[in-house]
Amino acid sequence: MGSKVDAKVVLLGKEYSGKTSLVERYLHHRFNEGVPYQNTIGAAFGANKVIVGNKSITLGIWDTAGSERYEAMSRIYYRGAKAAVVCYELIEKSSFERAKFWVNELKTYEPNCKIYLCGTKLDLAQQDKKLRKVDYHMTTDYAEEIGAVVFETSSKTGHNVEEVFFEIAKDFAKDEEVPNEIDDKDTLQLQETKDKKVGCC
Repeated sequence: MGSKVDAKVVLLGKEYSGKTSLVERYLHHRFNEGVPYQNTIGAAFGANKVIVGNKSITLGIWDTAGSERYEAMSRIYYRGAKAAVVCYELIEKSSFERAKFWVNELKTYEPNCKIYLCGTKLDLAQQDKKLRKVDYHMTTDYAEEIGAVVFETSSKTGHNVEEVFFEIAKDFAKDEEVPNEIDDKDTLQLQETKDKKVGCC
């Protein structure tokens, strides 16, 4: 865990919105099916190195508590964040409304933080179309309005999970002056390969 963090990434959203499962799938390649739900208290931290072209970027990922009683604490964690993954359940409309609350918070207190809307539990929405409560076009219209990007993910299958964080690293590399760290031309083929550096507290 000694690596320097280049980009602070915070996950925000209502409890049960799938934030912790998203991080678990991304950092540890696992989905804890059947494990009783546990509230995140405060925040959990993990780090991962991502190669974008010839740049090496370490994402520091903060998974925050979703319960409303921890709202004030979550504000501490998104302070100074370069990117925010705002999660909502595709099968729960109220979680999307709650996501809008966090977007407004970020726009007010961290206007330079890039927002990535993340619809979770896509596997459930695909299993039974009637379960889907958040329309994709509604979210993309909203994303366009706020200048965000939309991803629909499944932590169970891994669908689109890597893509969310690679997009964050790619945007960061484009916007910030990140020094080239990889000189060997042969390594350019590793553009979308992730070298995991994992930690949790």
